Amino acid sequence: MKDFILKGNICYSKNKKEINTLENSYVICVDGKSKGVFSEIPDEYKKLTLIDYEDKLIIPGMVDMHIHAPQFAFRGMCMDLELMDWLNQYTFPEEEKYEDLVYAEKAYSIFAEALKNGATTRAVIFATRHRYATEVLMDLMEKSGLITYVGKVNMDREATEALEEDSALMSAYNTFGWINDINGKYKNTKPILTPRFIPCCTDQLMEELRQIQMTYGIPVQSHLSESPGEIDFVQFLRPDNLFYGDVYDEYDMFGKNDEENTEVKTVMAHCVWSTEEEVELMRENGVFIAHCPASNMNLSSGIAPIRKYIEKNMKIGLGSDVAGGHSDSIFRAITDAIQVSKMYWRYVDMESKPITFAEAFYMATIGGGEFFGKVGSFDEGFEFDAIVLDDENLVHPQELNLEERLERAVYLGLDLNGIKAKYAGGQKMW
Repeated sequence: MKDFILKGNICYSKNKKEINTLENSYVICVDGKSKGVFSEIPDEYKKLTLIDYEDKLIIPGMVDMHIHAPQFAFRGMCMDLELMDWLNQYTFPEEEKYEDLVYAEKAYSIFAEALKNGATTRAVIFATRHRYATEVLMDLMEKSGLITYVGKVNMDREATEALEEDSALMSAYNTFGWINDINGKYKNTKPILTPRFIPCCTDQLMEELRQIQMTYGIPVQSHLSESPGEIDFVQFLRPDNLFYGDVYDEYDMFGKNDEENTEVKTVMAHCVWSTEEEVELMRENGVFIAHCPASNMNLSSGIAPIRKYIEKNMKIGLGSDVAGGHSDSIFRAITDAIQVSKMYWRYVDMESKPITFAEAFYMATIGGGEFFGKVGSFDEGFEFDAIVLDDENLVHPQELNLEERLERAVYLGLDLNGIKAKYAGGQKMW
C-alpha cells in the first residue's frame, strides 16, 4: 500500500533552525511520496485509506549516514582504546570471521532485525572486504524493508593478514564481481564504493577504485580526519598531498570527478580534525559529512566542529558508527551531537555556539536524507519515510506542546519501546 493518509501530531523540520508542529493533522502519501501536511483532507484524497494514530507523534524516519554492520556483534564492548589500536586489536579480528558465510548470516541477521525494529529507515552501511558475505548482508537488508546503501570494503594493506586482500587487482576484481552479481537484484538496496580509509588502500587500489567508480557511477563512502594518529599516518604514507582529503580528491572520490566534470556522491565519516583547506574542498565539492559523536567520544578522537560546518552550509547528517558508537539509535546520536557541541563551545571555542535540538533533528532527517534524494521531510515531493511514536507513558505534570514532546521523546529514548508503526518509501514495515 503506497497510497494512504496518516492522522496524528505531525513534526518535521521546517528548516535547519525550526521544526513544524501540527496537531491533529493529516500527512498524505501517494505512490510512495508525500503530498504534504493538511489540517483537513483535500477533496481529491478523501477516498484514500485513513490511518488514525490519534494523539501519537508522527515524524520522518531517521537516517544513519555511517554504520558498520559486522561490528554490531561487539557494540558496547572494547571501548578502552583509541582508534588505530581499537581497529587492530578488536575490529579486524571480528571482521575476519565474515569469511564464514554461516557466521555472516547469523551476525547480519541480528543486525538487520535491530535496524528494522528501530527508528532508522535509511542507512549507509559498511560490510567487510568479503564479497559473498556482503551479498548476504544486502539480501537481508532488502528483506528488512529498509532503504540502504551497502559497501563491500576494499583494503590491501595495514590490516591483519586474513583481512588484507591479496592485491589491488584482486580487490578490484572482487568488487567488479560483486557489483555485477547484485546489478538489478534489489529494489531498496544499492551498492556504494567503500575504500576503508587511506591507510588501508594502496595507491594502485585507489586508482582501480577510481576506474570502477567511473564505470558504474556509484557513490563513495569512507573515513576522513577522524583522529590525529590516523592523520599523521596518512601524511607519512602520502607526503606530497596537501591534506587527508586531497588523497581522495586525487582519485576523483571526493564529491566530483574533475576530469569528467561529473558529480561523485560522497560521504565521509567524522571530519573531526579537517583543515580549513580540507573543509573548503568538501564544501565546494558537496561532500557529505557523517557526524558520529558517540564514536568520537568512545575512541577519544575529538570533537567535530559541527557549528562551523552548519554555518558554512555544508551537507551534514548523523551516523551511529557502530561499533565505535555503542548504539545504533539515531535518537541517541541527536542528543550526543548536541552534548558534544556544548563541550566544543565550553572547552575549544567559546565563539562556536552549541547546536540546537532543531539543528540536530534536521541533520538526522533532511541532512542525511539528501544523500538518498528528497528524503527526510513531509513536504510535497519527498519520499515517504515515517515513524509513529507513542509517548503516552512519558507522563508529565503539565501539558506540553508538540516540540517539547518530541524533544523529550528523543532524549528519553522512545525509539527503544515507543515506536508503534514504521514506513519506508511509502511501504509500511510494521
